[in-house]
Amino acid sequence: MDGHTRGKRSPVTCHLKCADACAHPVPNPTANPTFRSIADTVLNRRKALGLAGAGAAALTLGPALLGGMPAAAAAPAAPDASGQAAGVARGGARPAGGLLRFSPIAPVPADVDAVTVPEGYSWSPIIRWGDPILPGGVAFDALAQTPEKQALQFGYNNDYLDIIVNGAKGLSGLLVANHEYVNPAIMFPPTVDTVTAKKIAKAAHGMSVVGLKRSTYGTPWTYDPAGRKNRRITADTPFTLTGPAAGCELLRTTADPAGRTVLGTFGNCSGGTTPWGTVLSGEENFNGYFRTTGVSAAEKRYGLKDAPSTYGWEEIDPRFDARSSGDVHEPNRFGWIVEIDPEDPTATPLKHTAMGRFKHEGANVTLSGGRPVAYMGDDERFDYLYKFVSARSMRTGTAKADREYNRTLLTEGDLYVARFSGDSPVAEIDGTGKLPSDGAFDGTGTWIALTRGGKSAVPGFTVQEVLVNTRLAADTVGATKMDRCEDVQPHRSIAGRVYVACTNNTDRGKAGKEGATEVAPRLANRDGHIVEINEDKGNACGTTFTWNLLLVCGDPATNDSTYFAGYPKDKVSPISCPDNVAFDASGNLWISTDGAPSTIGYNDGLFKVGLSGRERGRVQQFLAVPTGAETCGPVVHERDGRGMAYVAVQHPGEDGTWDAQLSRFPDYVPVGQAAKPGQFAGPRPSVIQVW
Repeated sequence: MDGHTRGKRSPVTCHLKCADACAHPVPNPTANPTFRSIADTVLNRRKALGLAGAGAAALTLGPALLGGMPAAAAAPAAPDASGQAAGVARGGARPAGGLLRFSPIAPVPADVDAVTVPEGYSWSPIIRWGDPILPGGVAFDALAQTPEKQALQFGYNNDYLDIIVNGAKGLSGLLVANHEYVNPAIMFPPTVDTVTAKKIAKAAHGMSVVGLKRSTYGTPWTYDPAGRKNRRITADTPFTLTGPAAGCELLRTTADPAGRTVLGTFGNCSGGTTPWGTVLSGEENFNGYFRTTGVSAAEKRYGLKDAPSTYGWEEIDPRFDARSSGDVHEPNRFGWIVEIDPEDPTATPLKHTAMGRFKHEGANVTLSGGRPVAYMGDDERFDYLYKFVSARSMRTGTAKADREYNRTLLTEGDLYVARFSGDSPVAEIDGTGKLPSDGAFDGTGTWIALTRGGKSAVPGFTVQEVLVNTRLAADTVGATKMDRCEDVQPHRSIAGRVYVACTNNTDRGKAGKEGATEVAPRLANRDGHIVEINEDKGNACGTTFTWNLLLVCGDPATNDSTYFAGYPKDKVSPISCPDNVAFDASGNLWISTDGAPSTIGYNDGLFKVGLSGRERGRVQQFLAVPTGAETCGPVVHERDGRGMAYVAVQHPGEDGTWDAQLSRFPDYVPVGQAAKPGQFAGPRPSVIQVW
């Protein structure tokens, strides 16, 4: 990655996390109808009919351009600075600002190795890499780490996070986290042999479930190393495949001729907690863990190559060398949404084929008429936005049979991919980020079915092929190319409202690649944006929606292309590379970032954004993570007049080495001072709490 990164973005992160994705050709080379070509066709048709002129901005896709599907309803008027659409009566009290009231912090320079929180707030770690969580676990000692010890300890590089509070008093709970990837250069001293280091790395991937306890609500948690629900899931834990593709030829290997049991999960990024209490996790950059033939169209589309893998696991486990006939399908067994039950450490985790296979950032579920609907992003340049609609409704009972039934809700249903259209003349979307004449980036959209009723909805594909090679199926139906959709979060109280974090896409507009579109209006989009979707009539099970851009991110002091839903640019915190999003109980959006050091020169952080009234579009920075780190999670709890925030701090001090560590988070052992038992002079990815 050397030479492909810019500013303070770590090439080490790019190599370890996503297998140098930006140094390789974009995996989506398809010439499916682009956003711009669809709009041009509509505009030309209007001119031919003599309808051009003042009304030409109102572009609506007809059935022919949507493959025979009904056109989406016209977009409503864009919200003004107050968040109200034109013609909508104003009234009611000003929305509450939430219980986490704070004065925004100033942006923190990218070389500062500290957690920065607002005045009046404190922070502390809940749990760190290497803390023991299972019986037999021992205190972390970086000089004496083994694969067996790591399998009983909290893993590395925590990404997805939830804090599940139990009981009316809220004095106990569970912490659930992913462990996305590792950085051997700062984890192990040079004396550790490579075979041992690779085995430790495998054990440090996966997921953790950890018990929590505290004395009173609103005070800091401590984790319980003897919690009866504590669990580690690693790259070797057995998973059961579910859904229409389970058992098909594309998922069979010599070790698993039935194609129904997979060992492990890795590359896990974000996720979501379901309404029935299980946790979903997205397998994202799985391609970097395999060596394959790299010949087939599917391998190329998923970035699989005939080259040594990022971590070299093929040297210690033959299933990661997929060039052999017996393991050629092993990579197909990754790239899924996985589901675990944090309340039952004996339950076999699941991989749901009905939800499609791609580089899942995560999945977040809402209920629509009782039916679960999961929204999912494919985190790759020019890839797509998806949703899954369950075939059945959730049971609300608390009996064991109800819980077991609900764990089957994601095994069958319909999978869709999104197609967006804008409502502005193409000439007004010039790649600079300048707002079109109607004052908003907005338009309509359609969910195109990939599967329907357990069968393929894509000509030429079987249902198994659609689900295993979902990217190829979505290419075929002409989905809209996006700027790395990462976390996709339904609003917690507004039916049909969904927020999509598009982190960035520096390739937009490069030679041979799609240029600016209304849903991605900047060329070389370094800072990313947030898409706000409104499902028609609030029906998440439907197939049409309207959309607008809530934020076009960046530092407004140096970047004229930023937009904050009409909120004054001189009154917001600069924000870049939105990644994970969440909501507080008051309805505010919270955004964690990944990549701000390379774009605006500041450490990544956590930001609060108002969504209604005069606060709509107001961005306020709540915290900043240490040098080299990414902000993951986040979780915001409000109750009994108190608020707390939680984030997972991933890859602090990424560019360091064992002998030259760049971060000492979270223990901050002074340089030259010997670490105490359980401490480590270098960085330890951790989950922290702020109160």
